[in-house]
Amino acid sequence: MPTPDLASLAVGDVVAERTFDLTRDSLVRYAGASGDFNPIHYRDDVAASVGLPGVLAHGMLTMGLAVQPVVDWVGDPARVVDYQVRFTRPVVVDPDHGAAVSVVAKVGQLDAEASAARIDLTVTYDGATVLGKAQVRVALG
Repeated sequence: MPTPDLASLAVGDVVAERTFDLTRDSLVRYAGASGDFNPIHYRDDVAASVGLPGVLAHGMLTMGLAVQPVVDWVGDPARVVDYQVRFTRPVVVDPDHGAAVSVVAKVGQLDAEASAARIDLTVTYDGATVLGKAQVRVALG
């Protein structure tokens, strides 16, 4: 996939959208890959005992999923030069229905001198934003 052309972009353009369906199986697989076996990510009783509304998706899993549409759009993960988020709300993964995390990536700023763009992510679950100030800086030149 060719690198997007800076000249063809405008602030406000939607460059990528995707919904990720998480299941409890997704959480177990991520725990194995990451080594994060905190039981709040797979046991309802433990999550409830610490006051959580249910089993939560790993924050880093949510963060990783959120940037993937931008990586796919830009065509090369090395073009992502900065990525920042603020965790604002947990993603509760229902044992039967899972959780759908939606990502919309829009151009937030263009930097012609650096041939770069800031892509702002809107990441939601159940109608609420779960990552605040989610911004990805990508090199386009």
